[in-house]
Amino acid sequence: MGRLAPSPTGVLHLGNARTFLLAWLSVRSLGGTLLLRIEDIDGPRVKAGATEQAIEDLRWLGLDWQGEVFVQSSRRMLYRAATQRLVDLGLAYPCICTRKEVDEAASAPHADISGVGSDGPIYPGTCRGRFTSLDDAKQQTGREAALRFRVDASEVPFVDGFRGAQIGAIAGDFVIQKRDGGPAYQLAVVIDDAAQAVSEVMRADDLLPSTPRQLLLYRALGLPEPMFVHVPLLIGKDGLRLAKRHGDTSLRHFRERGVSAGDLVGYLAKLCGLRDSQIACTPQDLLAEFDLRKLSVSAMRGDDHELL
Repeated sequence: MGRLAPSPTGVLHLGNARTFLLAWLSVRSLGGTLLLRIEDIDGPRVKAGATEQAIEDLRWLGLDWQGEVFVQSSRRMLYRAATQRLVDLGLAYPCICTRKEVDEAASAPHADISGVGSDGPIYPGTCRGRFTSLDDAKQQTGREAALRFRVDASEVPFVDGFRGAQIGAIAGDFVIQKRDGGPAYQLAVVIDDAAQAVSEVMRADDLLPSTPRQLLLYRALGLPEPMFVHVPLLIGKDGLRLAKRHGDTSLRHFRERGVSAGDLVGYLAKLCGLRDSQIACTPQDLLAEFDLRKLSVSAMRGDDHELL
């Protein structure tokens, strides 16, 4: 069981299309079931019409799924129940620290050199044991509190379906419920993947630092763990993740300029090493010879395309 999980915070671009194509091929080549989930819990960043556009783009590419579309924002009560369970187990606690305060603590002169990790500033544990509840934190400080998960391990080893054995380094307690009461990404995806019986999570390797955090949540909640498969990130010539600074690589941009779905899928197949030449094709055409081992382990250039 796999899933496509676009976030309606903008339009789908080449990087999204590449990862979704690989996820579709991986599941379909094994005769598995593929689901579609809209990850729309990042309220302020959600764009009007982006969900409908993402669904249209996926269909245009020829990527289908089974069942109804799964929407995260309709499941807030389940996320709240999970965070409360972690609190009851003594594995989560209230935290009133702002992002700025965490940044300042990590960059302070007395801070350890490891104050900044691969996934941002490391939380120093300022609020551990400080408050008895969210209400207590509000009464003492006048601030709304988030909830953080207690991290008492420095490593969470796991085997990645593409990259092999991983150390899974982790440092610092992380947020599982935001100050407004909404779920953090780390918690929401764990609850949803478990609820949907997702057994394979394929995504770009910029999310690799999230995996040990999510594995800790799976284990704390007694949920079955999926196989994580992290494929190389699509980058620009500057070595950074493909973004607006590299030009317009949105699917809408290519569609408006007459690029066919077949041409785009053929380009992605060549880019990924699934085919030796760039020939228009459908995702279905790639199934028979699909092999994830054909991919390079290095990041892929996505801004030097010849689609227009």
